Amino acid sequence: VQFLMSGWLSTYTWRCDPVDFSNNPEALRMVRVAWLFMLSKVIELMDTVIFILRKKDGQVTFLHVFHHSVLPWSWWWGIKIAPGGMGSFHAMINSSVHVVMYLYYGLSALGPVAQPYLWWKKHMTAIQLIQFVLVSLHISQYYFMPSCNYQYPIIIHLIWMYGTIFFILFSNFWYHSYTKGKRLPRAVQQNGAAASMKVKAN
Repeated sequence: VQFLMSGWLSTYTWRCDPVDFSNNPEALRMVRVAWLFMLSKVIELMDTVIFILRKKDGQVTFLHVFHHSVLPWSWWWGIKIAPGGMGSFHAMINSSVHVVMYLYYGLSALGPVAQPYLWWKKHMTAIQLIQFVLVSLHISQYYFMPSCNYQYPIIIHLIWMYGTIFFILFSNFWYHSYTKGKRLPRAVQQNGAAASMKVKAN
């Protein structure tokens, strides 16, 4: 919501939007929101470190570590030179996705009583994949515009690169977790195994 109120619902065109370095209240609000977003990435990194120290190997993957290790530092650098503009689109989308994610984690922390309401775990990964598609499509506009006065093209290139890398990594996670069945509900795994044994027996 804060990203929307900082320009995306008012002055931004959703296409080529340069960074506003003025003292405009909306521009200053974007700077504050960007720093808060970066702080959330630091918290996620600390969460990952705690998982590693507690040896929660089942909850720590290469995707988990890479994702949470890279973003805090790249966002700190990004905010220092370009707090806002079209480069902030992916942060707005990512924040929305994380609201859904932490709703799921909050429900799962309630224990068995919440299990009937956690059927949408697979769809949460799908939402993350859609996120990277939207981010890549938005930022790719830059390469097809006759002209764009966005001040730091390096930010555009990094966002496009991150969007592509994370789409590949999350797609790989989807394949191994759901297509191969490693993270499907136990009943589904057992039914699949039984069906496989039946086919072999025939």
